Parts: sequence; structure tokens; C-alpha cells
Amino acid sequence: MKPYLLGIDIGTSACKIAVFDRNGQVIAAASEPYPVYYPHEGWAEQDPEEWYAAVCRAIRRMLAENDIDPAGIAGIGIDGQSWSAIPVDRQGRCLARTPIWMDTRAEAICRRLRDKIGEEEIFAVAGNPLQPSYTTAKILWLRENLPEAYAATDKVLQSNSFIAFRLTGEISQDISQGYGVHGFSMRTGTWDTAMCEQLEIPPELLPEIVPCDRVIGTVTQKAAKESGLAAGTPVVAGGLDAACGTLGAGVLHPGETQEQGGQAGGMSICLDEYRADPRLILSFHVVPDRWLLQGGTTGGGGVMRWFEQEFAGEERLLAREDGISSLERLNRIAEKVPAGSDGMVFLPYMAGERSPIWDPKAKGMFWGLDFAKTKGHFVRACMEGVAFALRHNLETAEAAGAHAEVLRAMGGSANSLLWTQIKADVTGKPIVVPSSDTATTLGAAMLAGVGTGYYENYEEAVRLTVRETRRHEPDPENKAVYDHAYQLYRGLYEAVKGLNG
Repeated sequence: MKPYLLGIDIGTSACKIAVFDRNGQVIAAASEPYPVYYPHEGWAEQDPEEWYAAVCRAIRRMLAENDIDPAGIAGIGIDGQSWSAIPVDRQGRCLARTPIWMDTRAEAICRRLRDKIGEEEIFAVAGNPLQPSYTTAKILWLRENLPEAYAATDKVLQSNSFIAFRLTGEISQDISQGYGVHGFSMRTGTWDTAMCEQLEIPPELLPEIVPCDRVIGTVTQKAAKESGLAAGTPVVAGGLDAACGTLGAGVLHPGETQEQGGQAGGMSICLDEYRADPRLILSFHVVPDRWLLQGGTTGGGGVMRWFEQEFAGEERLLAREDGISSLERLNRIAEKVPAGSDGMVFLPYMAGERSPIWDPKAKGMFWGLDFAKTKGHFVRACMEGVAFALRHNLETAEAAGAHAEVLRAMGGSANSLLWTQIKADVTGKPIVVPSSDTATTLGAAMLAGVGTGYYENYEEAVRLTVRETRRHEPDPENKAVYDHAYQLYRGLYEAVKGLNG
């Protein structure tokens, strides 16, 4: 048996690459950034060709720096951000940048479709609300605004399927990413051609749906030259980043729940039956016969990334002197501020907001400023605001009948002991932290492992690779403080939403 699996993660700010051994140990890893373009209000788009170029650079560098023989890679799994709309022609050329999950330019198209078809009829098929951040309206925006590119489009791909296509030359659509199109039946996992026609999306633009662990092809000679991978290496279809991260955190069974701490925030509750709610997001898990009821927020780890970039110049300078990172310094000053940030509250709606309020015009806000507030108050309030958004989604899921007992944290935010404890205190739920930085790429690699027979099944894959590194129990005293602050958080949005335009 070849010793390694490769996971590729197409994130919002960068791609992450990792090679794992059979026990889930990281043998080597690399990342490469790429830009997000914001050409107009409400727009957020990326160039898929820049994704692929970054993937190739990262793989080549990782293999060279760690002296890894690419022939030792048994399989490749790819995960990616949700709700892309990547048009490719018959020659496989990418015809336009894709709007990403934060993009809300197609709000008017959504209103038109809701009026024409009816929200309830769409939801009955899709199990998801028709919102501009999903793929559906982005396809129609392409038709109405870039008609030449639309006319030349042969298929519309998702982020992971585009990278898989570049590596193998094969077109695919994995089942976990199907939920981006509202002509996808969330009950059956198939395209609903009647709804596609009502939505004005030709079914022939949509690739055949396949399981996430299906081997769709092998690395071509061309891709091998570009990436440094071995030609002939099997590649599976892959899946949604949140779903792969959920698998990589060890979530297989109903009720098990992942807490997401990447660029975006939220959670994914594993279900063994269809259970949709228009305030939340429903997708198929990458694991067969499972669904994920998700809360997806625009404010997650990206909030701290933004704060660090804009306001931590001093901390970055000090980091050069003593090696203590700017993020760690921000954690330390936030630790000195009491729970509740002395009455300061942050609304983390930095790119509108997704579930459960679905308001593309929502704005971020700090409330409760006075001369006594310090930078530490701002940092802690950011952490608490993201935790309040998580609680809002969990409460919405519980009202829909999906209960989470323990949260399994993943993503860079889980590296912060303070932030993880805040989330436990705010939600009142224990939080277990597996290998937070690599959960998503590990989940993608697991798909490759199961698809190629490297693992017998998902139970074996999780048993061998997922380990608990620490556990956070909620603090009852802090929970009481946060209960009050949470009500203020909820009330602030209701008080100011009419001002957002």
C-alpha cells in the first residue's frame, strides 16, 4: 500500500495542502494565498485559475521542501468553499471569475424568482432559502450580465470540481455541493429538472452528481507537469469544505456537531433524515446517507483576520522582535477583559449575514464605546460577537428539532484557547478540539482514502485519524453574563436593521 494521502482545501483566502499518513499524521503541509476581488458594493469574486495556480505552487513547494516522492500518494481528495458558479466551455476554459459565498449582487434576481415561483415551492424541493449567496442566482446573473460567456458555457462547476477537472480533465459534481442550486432535490440528492426549468437554469449546464468518494479520474500528464504530482494518481470528487471539515473533526453519527472556525463561522449538525428549516442551510454530508443542518455566518475567523490586518500594526512589529505572533498578543490583551467586555457588543455582519437572519445588507457594529474601552475590549467583543452568532444558529437548529450536545471545533479559531472557551461559555455546550488546523484537509484526504480502498470505511478512517487534543467545559458564571449580553446582541440587530439601506 502506498503510504500517503493528499488533501487539498480551496479556502477563501488561500489554498491549503497537506499530506497525511494512514494514522492522520501530517507529513507535510503548505499554503498559498490568492486575492478576493471587491469591484462593487456587494460583490466578492475570485479567479478559479488563480486557485489552480496556487495549488500547483503549494504542491511543488511542499514536495520539494519535504523530499516526498509523489508516487507514494495513494489518492487525492479536494474540498472547497461553497456556492461557486464557475463557467467552463467545451475546451475546459474558465470564462469568468466566480462570485463567492460572500457575494450578494444577485438579490434582485432572487426576488424575481421568489415572486414568480413562490418561496414555499422552491423550498419544498431545495430545502434551502433562495438567497443571492447561493449558486442559483449567480448562474442567472451570468446569463443576464455576461451573455457571451454564458452562451459559451458548457458546464457550471463548483470550487473543488474545478480543481479536480484541472487535475484529471474530468467534469464532476459531488453530492455535498449540490445544495447550491435550488434545482437540486435535498430529499433525493438528484437534479429536479422541473424546478431547474422553472428557475431558468438549463439542466444540461449541471454535471452528473456523484458520491464524494467516487474516483472520477487520475492526474493527467499535463497536470503532473504543472503540479509535480505523479501522473495516474487517483482523484476523488471531493466535497464541500464545511462537510469535509465536519468529517475531519470526527462527525459521522446523528447529533454529532462540528463548530466551524475558519474564515466563516457556524456549525454543522449531522442528521440521518431530511430536516430543513428556511432560516438554516441544509446539505448532504460527504458521508453517505447523512445530511448536515448548518448555520453559516460571514463572521468567523475572518473577523480576527480583518482586525489584525487593520489594527495590529504594533503587535506585528513586536512579533519581529520576540517571535510572539500578533494574534497571540491580541489574545493576551483580550484575556484581561472580563466576560461581556464591560458591556461592549459586536455584531459580526462583515459581509451582510447568512443564517439565520439572511440579510445581505446587515452591517458590522461595535456598541457600548466609552473612554474606558481598550483595544482588548475590541478584540474580546469580536470573539464574543462571533460566539453569539454561533449561539443564534444553534438555537434556531434546536427549534427545528436538531439538537447538539457537544461541539467539535475546527479551523484556525480553535487554536485560541480563549476564543474556544468563550464559545463554550456563550453556548453552554462543551467543546472538543481535534486537530483544528488540518480537519478540513484531513476530511478531504479521508474521502480519497475510502474511495481508493486505503480505508475500509469511514468508521475506520475516523478511528485511525481523529484525536481529541483538549476539551472546554462551559463556565456557569460566565454563561450568566453572556445570557444577558446575548439578548442585547439580538436586540441591537433588530433596532438598527432598518438603517442598513
